[in-house]
Amino acid sequence: MLKYVIKRIILMLVSLFIIMTMLFVLVRLLPNPITAVPGGFDKALRDMREAWGYNKPIMVQYGIFLRNVFTKWDWGFCTSMGTFLQPVTHYLASKLPATIYVNVFSVLLSLPVGITFGIVAAVNKNKWPDHVIQVVIMFFISVPSFIYAFILQYFIGYKLGWCPLIFKGGDDYFTWAMFHSAILPVLSLSFGPIAGDMRLIRAELTEQLTSEYMLLARTKGLTKRQATVRHALRNSLVPLMPSFLGDFIGILGGSMIIEQIFAVPGIGKTYVQSIAVRDYSVFMAISMFYVAIGLAAGIVSDLSYGFIDPRIRMGGNKSNEL
Repeated sequence: MLKYVIKRIILMLVSLFIIMTMLFVLVRLLPNPITAVPGGFDKALRDMREAWGYNKPIMVQYGIFLRNVFTKWDWGFCTSMGTFLQPVTHYLASKLPATIYVNVFSVLLSLPVGITFGIVAAVNKNKWPDHVIQVVIMFFISVPSFIYAFILQYFIGYKLGWCPLIFKGGDDYFTWAMFHSAILPVLSLSFGPIAGDMRLIRAELTEQLTSEYMLLARTKGLTKRQATVRHALRNSLVPLMPSFLGDFIGILGGSMIIEQIFAVPGIGKTYVQSIAVRDYSVFMAISMFYVAIGLAAGIVSDLSYGFIDPRIRMGGNKSNEL
């Protein structure tokens, strides 16, 4: 198990390095977007570009970039976003709380709702609740999250006036006004993961309910409810942890569009804007942020199987598994 973990971490770091190298080279081959400099910053800009080796060969620039990242956690400076020549890490640190706020609430909403309706569909297989839930699943999975965003924004926000049309800015995230303004983006991000969790739990629990050990549990005197809760439901939740991580990554990726629609001042909206205004340092830092989270989540997702179900051993020899 330990060898497998070390191997996966090494592969993750190699993949991260390859992606970062490719991304850096492609970004530095793009033209310099700075055509005008705010008054008084000409010398500061020249000094900053000199320190980062912009006038040197690209591989020398990459060496300076790696040295700054790994020794000082310095990802460069802003040129078109935030304050001019502001460190990228400081700028993105101010954007991260809004993204975490919306994404965490989306996961907290989607997980229990998806599990609950998945269980209802499984225990009522081929009955009307199951048919209704399956129709809802197909609809939620088929429609992109930004379509939900426009529908919710128009009907709930504009027509009914129940929620604000855009996210409330500010630093105090523990107020009713902030939570109220986050309802629509949270709902928009939650529908897809809810459908995925419902489909997963329904399929897993349906398979467990038809297993032979359920018949054995019933013959020992357990009622159908007791056998379902104690055995079938517990076994069907084994894939839930990997699904939870997948939901979080999916929501994090989808939030790029949702944050733009609801004016959420988060990482996703900043990412889209950095492409539009060609702020390459911000774009590079956020890209690596998403790549690192995706690769790390893949490792944690695989390892979670072994921790949740002791019968599963990752990276073991076949002779040990028999």
